[in-house]
This record gives sequence, structure tokens and C-alpha cells, in this order.
Amino acid sequence: MSLKKKLGAGVATAVLGLGLIGGGVFAYFSDSETTNNTFAAGTLDLSVDPTVIIDVDNLKPGDIMVREFVLGNEGSLDISTVDISTVTNVIDAKGDNTDDFAKHIKVLFLENADKTGDGWVIGDYNDVISETTLYDLQNQTPDGVENVQSWVTHFFGLNGEDSGLSAGTSDNMYVAFEFVDNGEDQNEFQGDKLELEWTFTAHQTEGELR
Repeated sequence: MSLKKKLGAGVATAVLGLGLIGGGVFAYFSDSETTNNTFAAGTLDLSVDPTVIIDVDNLKPGDIMVREFVLGNEGSLDISTVDISTVTNVIDAKGDNTDDFAKHIKVLFLENADKTGDGWVIGDYNDVISETTLYDLQNQTPDGVENVQSWVTHFFGLNGEDSGLSAGTSDNMYVAFEFVDNGEDQNEFQGDKLELEWTFTAHQTEGELR
């Protein structure tokens, strides 16, 4: 066989070998699909209306003040709890105070009417805060949307709404303050001012299988 024929046969064999290798790599069926996925976080948006719950002057011992406000859930996620934290600041007009003015301002009650249900009719209430001074309240963080069920509401089946605040709903709140008349000399508080800051902090419900 001539050299030309030998070279031609060698090239043909190499091409055939490459074709077999290529066939082993590419000779199969395939199909593919693409998915487009999204993770969108919900929102917690707690509102308080009005933002100034109480603003009074010319107080004297024995005065009682009742106010109403609304806690609203304007977000897309349900709220499990709403912690209420208290900070007070006393402005001593004459600089002669020997006691803290906050000890003489009592919260008679903070009532969540929606959690009470029909308990109002029979005199049973869902007190978030009951009978404590603003001074002592600074060491507490009550839950403003908890349903504290009593034996009265349980017996009559008048339980009100469940604890928490669902998205798009609101709770009506009633609060009463008293400048306590302790029957003693309270002249040191004349002209004084007490600033009350209530911070309402909403918390999400537990995560779930989605």
C-alpha cells in the first residue's frame, strides 16, 4: 500500500474514533425548565390613635381622667402581643420635691374592650393594667392585646376576641388616671409637670410551615 493510501486510512480511522467518542457524550435526550421564585416578607405596622392619649393641666389631688384610644394593625401580618413600656419624667417646678410625682398618679385601669366582649354588660372587664401607679408601671410590660379570661366571662361564654391583633383589625382601649389624694400634704407638687411616654411594641406570631 502506498504511503498516500496508508495516511488516508489512518485519518479515516481517527475520524471514526472521534465520532464514537462524540456520540458517547452527546447522543442522549434532554429537556429543561426554569422556575422563577419569590420570597416577600410581610409587614408589622402597629398604629395608635390618637398619638397623644392624655394632655391635661391644672390638676389637683382627687382628679380622675378617662381617655379612649385605638390600637390598630395596619400591616399584613398578625400581631401576637403588644408590649406596653412606661417611662416618666417629672419636672420639679420649685425644686423642692422629696417624693416622686409618678407615685401619686395612679392608673385605675387600662381596658381592652374588644377582648372583654359582652363582659361590660355584667360588670366584668379585661384589665390590661389595674390599680398601679405610673412609678411602679415603669417596671412592668403588660400585653395590651391579651385576653385575660376571668371565671365570669368563662362561665357565661362571653370571652371576647382571642389574644393578639389580626391584620386589618383594631382594638378599642379605655384608660383612667387618678391624681391620688392621700390625705396628706402634697403641696410640693404644685406647679409640677409629669411627662408620660408609653411605647407600644408589636410582636409577630410564631413561624409556620408554608
